[in-house]
Amino acid sequence: MSDALPDPLIALRPWEAPEVTSWGRLPMNAVDRRAGAVSLDGDWRFQLLPAPDAPLGEAWSSSYVPGVWTVQGTDDLPRYLNVRMPFAEFPPGVPADNPTGVYERWVDVPAEWAGRRIVLQVGAAESVLLVHVDGRPVGISKDSHLAAEFDLTDLVRPGERATVRLTVVKWSDASHIEDQDQWWHGGITRSVLLYAVGPLHLADVTVRARRDGDLLVECRVRDADGALPGGWYVSGELDGHPLTQDAEFDRANAEDERVSGFLGEARLRTVVPDVRTWNAETPELYGLTVRLHRADGTVADTSRHRVGFRDVEISGRDLLVNGERVFVRGVNRHDFHPLTGRTVSYDDMRADLVLLKRFGFNAVRTAHYPNDPALYDLADELGFYVVDEADLEAHDHAHEIADDPRYLGAFVDRVARMVLRDKNHPSVIIWSLGNESDYGANHDAAAGWVRRHDPTRPLQYEGAAKRGWADPDLASDIACPMYAPLEECLAHALSGTQTKPLIQCEYSHAMGNSNGTLADHWAAIEATPGLQGGFIWEFWDHGILQRVNDGRPAGRGGAGLYDHGVAAPGHRWAYGGDFGETDHDGAFIADGVVFPDRTPKPVMFEHREIAAPVRIDCFRHEGVVLSNHQHFRGLDWLSGEWELSLADGTAVTAPAGLPALRPGETAVVPLPFALPEDGGEAWLTLRVTTARDEPWAPRGTVVCLPQVRLRAAPAVPHTPVAGRAVEVDEDGLLVHPLLTAAPTLSLWRAPTDNDELGGMAARWRDWGLAAPTREVVSVRRDPGRVAVVSDYLCEGGTVRHEQVLTAVEGGLLVEECAELPEALHDVARVGSVFETVAGLNLLEWFGQGPWEAYPDRATGAPVGHHCLPVDELFTPYLRPQESGGRHGVRRFTLSAPDATGLAVRLDRPRQVSVTRHRAADLAAVAHHDELVPRAGCVVHIDAAHRGLGTASCGPDTFASYLVAAGVHRWSWTLRVL
Repeated sequence: MSDALPDPLIALRPWEAPEVTSWGRLPMNAVDRRAGAVSLDGDWRFQLLPAPDAPLGEAWSSSYVPGVWTVQGTDDLPRYLNVRMPFAEFPPGVPADNPTGVYERWVDVPAEWAGRRIVLQVGAAESVLLVHVDGRPVGISKDSHLAAEFDLTDLVRPGERATVRLTVVKWSDASHIEDQDQWWHGGITRSVLLYAVGPLHLADVTVRARRDGDLLVECRVRDADGALPGGWYVSGELDGHPLTQDAEFDRANAEDERVSGFLGEARLRTVVPDVRTWNAETPELYGLTVRLHRADGTVADTSRHRVGFRDVEISGRDLLVNGERVFVRGVNRHDFHPLTGRTVSYDDMRADLVLLKRFGFNAVRTAHYPNDPALYDLADELGFYVVDEADLEAHDHAHEIADDPRYLGAFVDRVARMVLRDKNHPSVIIWSLGNESDYGANHDAAAGWVRRHDPTRPLQYEGAAKRGWADPDLASDIACPMYAPLEECLAHALSGTQTKPLIQCEYSHAMGNSNGTLADHWAAIEATPGLQGGFIWEFWDHGILQRVNDGRPAGRGGAGLYDHGVAAPGHRWAYGGDFGETDHDGAFIADGVVFPDRTPKPVMFEHREIAAPVRIDCFRHEGVVLSNHQHFRGLDWLSGEWELSLADGTAVTAPAGLPALRPGETAVVPLPFALPEDGGEAWLTLRVTTARDEPWAPRGTVVCLPQVRLRAAPAVPHTPVAGRAVEVDEDGLLVHPLLTAAPTLSLWRAPTDNDELGGMAARWRDWGLAAPTREVVSVRRDPGRVAVVSDYLCEGGTVRHEQVLTAVEGGLLVEECAELPEALHDVARVGSVFETVAGLNLLEWFGQGPWEAYPDRATGAPVGHHCLPVDELFTPYLRPQESGGRHGVRRFTLSAPDATGLAVRLDRPRQVSVTRHRAADLAAVAHHDELVPRAGCVVHIDAAHRGLGTASCGPDTFASYLVAAGVHRWSWTLRVL
């Protein structure tokens, strides 16, 4: 065996030849070949070369397959860029320094495979794959996210051992169309296997299953020896019931000219009476087995499929599934794992989808490439609508490549191979031509192929749709913009010109503390015909677990070194720039609704409530109005429990019998409790759980927590206590035994990612809001009362602050007023900040919770009595920033284990945060391992707090959530427990 790569493949130099999309690679198909296959996963001999034509060395290491070498101890480390390519060459050029991984292992070919056709399948390789067996060239594949198959029948001998070498070249002309806002890696990212079939075999199977029960199975047959033998036929059965062969398409008739040559075709049909249809709520599947028979009746080949009967169509401006207009509650999902990079196991994929299902998502866009085949099996089983996206993104050079004829073959090839592989999955309801690659002739060519091959599904492509949401002549059946302002979407839907469903492919960017106005968007979507949903960007924070001591990925050995979103000591979540690269896009890779370990961020609870299948619409004298917001399912799969929360701390529960409601129906349910006559605030919550085990949730899993206020809070009077001293220092600052820093005015927050990238943080810094100079104007001391007037000097103007401290029955009343000049028209917050002594480690509050909530992201946090340790209040977003806030807080206590501490009552529901970090602490560091928690608590009470929005990539929050100039007033009482 030679240590030099054979000349035939090197001569092609496929890494710099866009006209070479493959060589020796077999056509893509939808036949299931996993049964009986030999897995080649595991440790392979490995060398990393500096370039594809560099000579092999004598020393071999090992690399685990599937996996990327960038997290397996090599010097070629992960690199993150969003739009820009990681090298300067223009398409189709590649750099001379081009890491190339050479994988090699022995393969024992089973003796029982004698006389059979032997095929090697490489699940995915990034980005160019060259295959050799025993030193002989086999073939080439480009397309980093689809499997490549190669016929080894003439190269190996059953019963003997062969050497398989897989050479993976990292950079190629194909890299220019895989520029997909993700870590750049290199390696074999999905499983490798070897399988065998007879010479006469199923070349492809196409399943068309309609909601009326009509089933059509189209089979294509080939023979490796050339012309098809006479007498072969195909049979099939659905859940044990035989299918009939279509008489109009009978391929058993050897005289039919369409049987001649090497390709045969057959059709099987049946009609299933009382068919159980597939949809995301009730994903009913049938088992289909297709068999190819030789003339003597023996079985030559078998393929098994799970069939879902459903229709997808567009009617006017509505996307219909089984005739119903469905809301698309979607998320974009990359293949990602914090230890293995691009490689994701079956268990990982199932965990991803189970989590999404539990939080109300019903759709996934495979951003921005076809996912592992197992994900589609899981989507079929668990119930997800899938937008299947081709492996095409030319972001940095989009305009040139969209019309470049050198890339025409790659565009059509990638789209076609995706369709050929995934066409039988009922979960796939839309084909996507790729992402952010402008729009050109190459897209139209790919679209034409899809429309001819699969007319049963619509197409979408944002690059085409952005040319005109209503233009019927573009290669997108759906208007699928990204981050379109809600007002523009509403205007389009109400304009009378809309011709297509409007479903945003990306509409809420989950970077850091984000996803503000999500509930506002969905209120508008559900109320406006023509708006049908969208996909949040995205599922994961793509932080790679990194060892702090040497800056390298933790790799497969890092399992267990993280929990609840936090990396273990000595480790951190790495983002762009953390692996020594100077050209990167920082934390923009951390923009998911879950942390790198799949811990849900607070926005997940927001989404769960927005997507609630059963809701409380309103409260009437005779009871509460419940509604079923599903499309296909009743409420019999759910259980309920009522909880009445009173302001005095009382909470009582009672079983809730859910009414029998069909989708869209409402019913009035009597109140389960009699309201106490004390006149205090009262809230009714319906705790909705699964009534039985579901494939994605055990019995008793919370599905939603709809809530309604039964009675508002009355005003609370304060009774001054004459003669009690209020102690302040010479600067008019409160002196209190439980406070280490007195209450002062706060106008700033540690900038969120949205604040930074949206430009607000820079403006706040220019205004000097982080540390304004406080000048005391006056201090007036009266018995039991002190009034302090201060000016906070900012570059943007002076803020006049008045603080009146009054001794009242039970404690101290703090009344505050801040007047912001017109120049400070949009600040982060207006409120009080103080710090406590150490030892106050437990927060109890009456307000929204228990998870973090902010003014424009508070729908998912029900009002009630909540209790958490202070150290669990903080949300560890990958880049430290403002977090841990609770919205709508009426009162709270901070206590020590002996129940001593302080209590605060607010004049009305306010934004409150209690953490171990000052805003300046958070803003000064890039990672959480650099933070040093303070012994005491940093407490913010905000009269007004700016919404979060999604301005890191998308619209900012709405005007109603901004903190405006003018006068802000708030008050609160402080007492000692």
